[in-house]
Amino acid sequence: MGTAGGLSGNLRTGTAGRDPVIDLVRFACLALVVVGHCMMVSPALHADGTVTTQNTLAEQHWFEPVIWIFMVMPLFFVTGGMTGLEAWRRLSANGGTAALFIRARLLRLVRPATALLAVMFLGLGAAQLLGVHPQVTGLMAAGAGMPLWFLAAYLAAQLNIPLLAALHRRAPWLTFLLLTALVVAVDCLRGTLPLLANINLLFLWCAVQQLGFLIADGKLAGLPRSGLAAVALAANVVLGAVTGLGLYPGNMLVNLNPPNLTLLLLGVSQAALMEAARPVLEGVASWPWLSRVLQIAGARSLTVYLWHLPLLVAMSGLLLVAPFPKPESGTPEWWWARAVVLPALLLLLLPVIAAFGRLEDTPTATPGSGAKPAAVGAAVVVVFLPVADAALGGLTLALLGTGAAFFALTQLILGAVPWRSPVPGHRTAAAGTRRRAGRRRGRKGIASGVK
Repeated sequence: MGTAGGLSGNLRTGTAGRDPVIDLVRFACLALVVVGHCMMVSPALHADGTVTTQNTLAEQHWFEPVIWIFMVMPLFFVTGGMTGLEAWRRLSANGGTAALFIRARLLRLVRPATALLAVMFLGLGAAQLLGVHPQVTGLMAAGAGMPLWFLAAYLAAQLNIPLLAALHRRAPWLTFLLLTALVVAVDCLRGTLPLLANINLLFLWCAVQQLGFLIADGKLAGLPRSGLAAVALAANVVLGAVTGLGLYPGNMLVNLNPPNLTLLLLGVSQAALMEAARPVLEGVASWPWLSRVLQIAGARSLTVYLWHLPLLVAMSGLLLVAPFPKPESGTPEWWWARAVVLPALLLLLLPVIAAFGRLEDTPTATPGSGAKPAAVGAAVVVVFLPVADAALGGLTLALLGTGAAFFALTQLILGAVPWRSPVPGHRTAAAGTRRRAGRRRGRKGIASGVK
């Protein structure tokens, strides 16, 4: 099905046209990520003022098989494909262009990241001026900035939705198979050309996102639960074979950077299981109290994702110099301490959400057309310059400042004020597009479709 009507007919929607299953799955995935990171960060302060850190969770003997279940990054891209395709079709049906879609996606993701980079740069820079060892600030910059790799990959996949949607409309399965073939080709060449492996940050996650397209158009709807379970089982059998033969590592964290075919197989399995469990998930998501929680959490999910690890790293660093017990990593005392660390992190997130959560809302536009293709193209280049630098050389204190400046410049190029919250009733570039299309709607027309 290639129409917006076909899509909305396949996506079972709840309040405000949202699919409650997607909201529930995203919430569960984000919760797993936050809890998992609380079990990983374990720094140790040395006499010379330097700090080393251990990934405690990854060092457990039982971790490798468990991470096959809890590696949920593919699900973010599957659900992103489902909602992204719907948003693009709704936008284009109302006269919107690919440039407008890309502009909205850029601002939706770049605005919250700009604030994070700026605060991290100022905070770590001040710490270094106050005498904190440069090795420590460098380690904190690299560790706290880890969520940004996901943002870059997710943004790259989302910006390609108009192109991939056009290919999907003509040949849905062929498009998915072509992306899969590109992933395999890059994997085959990564031993000879290691830098080439980074291209799979685009190919791999676009392929996983394409699974969301297939689900949104009901391509799996004809399969019974047993058939979907068989698809998931087959994907895991192939995954077990390629890791068992030594073609890929068995540790899914290792397979994340750079990503490879194993994550696509994991995505196929997770997508099939999500659809098989859809009736149950719909029932759970319809619980009134949970529905309200999902609505609130969904509105600020990007803020939570971006800020939870920097806050966790900062809290762990401060505890190193505080007069509190410091249990050794991996000991029973350390594990019991997670019951304190997680609630403390959630409390720290509350003022951050209050201060920066509004940046997830629809951005304010300045006069002029920020959706001109030339401006949008320039903005994409500006965004990915520091991203490429970080991918090749790692995230440093200097790059935090450069990234914040480039991300702010991106918003100016697109005609958005970086630090202002939306102004109710303010006319946006989307409104201009609606007028040109002859459709006079409220603020929630195209804007809601591209959020």
